[in-house]
Amino acid sequence: MAGSGIDFTLGARRLASVPRLLSTWSFALEDVLAGTLPPAPPAGRDGVRVLSAPAARLSEIAARYPGFIAGGRQDYRRHYIDMGLGFAAYMDRFSGKTRSTLRRKARKLTEEAGGYSVTEHRSPAEIEAFLAAALPLSARTYQARLLDAGLPDSTAARRAMLEAAEDDRMRAFLLHAGGAPVAYLSLPVGGRTLVYAHLGYDPEWARLSVGTVLQMDALERLFAEQRFAWFDFTEGEGAHKAMFGTDSAQCASLVLLEPTLANRTLLGARDAFDASVAGAKALAARSGALGRIRALLRA
Repeated sequence: MAGSGIDFTLGARRLASVPRLLSTWSFALEDVLAGTLPPAPPAGRDGVRVLSAPAARLSEIAARYPGFIAGGRQDYRRHYIDMGLGFAAYMDRFSGKTRSTLRRKARKLTEEAGGYSVTEHRSPAEIEAFLAAALPLSARTYQARLLDAGLPDSTAARRAMLEAAEDDRMRAFLLHAGGAPVAYLSLPVGGRTLVYAHLGYDPEWARLSVGTVLQMDALERLFAEQRFAWFDFTEGEGAHKAMFGTDSAQCASLVLLEPTLANRTLLGARDAFDASVAGAKALAARSGALGRIRALLRA
């Protein structure tokens, strides 16, 4: 059980967060693909946050908490990579134009940065080195500045990563250019699934697509291990996830709250806010201004 919040976000910006004490019911990709429901946790004082649940099973999920009210629902395709394809077959799924673009991004980074390198981190000592380089970098990313979604910097998070590394359940990568790390990728391993936990990059290097270059290098190495069945991009949509994923599953995230007046009011306000944002987004898309607005929100 942990403190959490009901967030009001606009693009990448969290405008407000109303605190609630919630437990979390999270669904692994293997649960979704197998059609199974993991054990339901006891509700927190205010309720439960449900993450990445199969959309077709939401009525069963809500039935585990009778009387609770649902809100803040987000529906999305949960993208993943079938790692059984092998790297060559995976690359063949891209169009010739896309493959050319990916090669050009790596070539451009090499030319402008005078070369680059990627380091892989698995053991506890290697994860310590990864954190020493990646945490200062993460603090400069828009994910950390605007969403509090950078690489976790806490004693508990560090311990969890090191314990996972002891069991060979961590994969982490750093891309180095210009004499410094400029992008990082952190992938905990659950069963035979790689979990896309954190990707970040120095905003000053964004124009050289360092996150994409790192993603491709890491994937080639991970395919070569022939250990993993899936690469899970977890909850939420995104062009990056859609581009790199081979398949998707329809999932949803939401909260189930105790039916108090305060919670009903909060969820009503959140739903109204989301509806107004969706309307404004549709209007911006029709006017051709959506891309410019997104850029401003990330600035």
